Amino acid sequence: MPASVAPIYRGRKSRFEIDSCAPQSAAVRGGKIQMHALSKGYYPGVLMRSDQLPGITSMGFWNGSGAQDWGLEAHRNEGVEICFLETGAMAFSVEAKKFKLKSGQFTITRPWQLHKLGAPNIGPGKLHWLILDVGVRRPNQDWRWPRWVTLTPDDKTELTRKLRHNENAVWNSSPAIANVFRGLAGDIVNWNEPHVESRMITLLNQLLLGILIALSEQQTEQNSDLTSRRRTVELFLRDLSENSSSCSQPWTLQKMADRCGMGITAFCKYCRELVNIGPMEYLIQCRLDTAARQLKENVILPVTEIAFQNGFNSSQYFATCFRKRFRTTPRAYRVVNAG
Repeated sequence: MPASVAPIYRGRKSRFEIDSCAPQSAAVRGGKIQMHALSKGYYPGVLMRSDQLPGITSMGFWNGSGAQDWGLEAHRNEGVEICFLETGAMAFSVEAKKFKLKSGQFTITRPWQLHKLGAPNIGPGKLHWLILDVGVRRPNQDWRWPRWVTLTPDDKTELTRKLRHNENAVWNSSPAIANVFRGLAGDIVNWNEPHVESRMITLLNQLLLGILIALSEQQTEQNSDLTSRRRTVELFLRDLSENSSSCSQPWTLQKMADRCGMGITAFCKYCRELVNIGPMEYLIQCRLDTAARQLKENVILPVTEIAFQNGFNSSQYFATCFRKRFRTTPRAYRVVNAG
């Protein structure tokens, strides 16, 4: 789902954008891929009741045998997303990191991580996914696993720690993980048959155990800083810098602090530690940088429209801020820099 699409779910006082899978759905309608999926309503697929597989918001697989002319835009999910590429190869990126996803690998992305498949198009292949909501929207929140997770308390604690304290997004799967995803695919296709939900719960627990084992074997370093309050602010500021739709929202200092789950004083402290200026100054800086890029890349779009698109309430205020940062007017900047 493009980053400009309106957020459609909430966590505490914050709103988050999720993936509508519009390109994926269009590819299904066009016969480019075959897809089977279960959904709680946000994603395409057969609708599950809210009491079925609690925590699972989307689960499915697609199979594309030929060259594809579509890809998923950068997006976030309201839960932890686990994808497994059974066959083929695909470009995958999470935040600023890019990967060439190979068959037999799986990915793990958390709700606050911006990620996408395709560069810009996906490749042929069979991809499985599931999205599991563990009640977190920020790195410093406590994870709450669904009641059907039957791992021992120690194993759940270890799995949570490994998922929270490492930013590696791509892992090598095992035969056990691959077999679980194949089993889940069969149950997704046969969702309306008796005992399917029970079988899937068994398989999902096998999957979580398989992932714990894989991470234990492959994980070389854990970093507790990744779950700190400072890290939450760092990710928020990065999103302002890299995501124009976030940057253009009508932020206030209180809304920024609320998004990060802390008070204004703590939020401002971390912000200055990270970028050496206050939050509102940084917001204006990000908006001006985005506007400058648009002035260079879109010579037809009026300056006033660029100002409004980037959260400025008047073209005069935009021009004043722009001159202060770039030492010239928006129109003069466009003349000099437009390609």
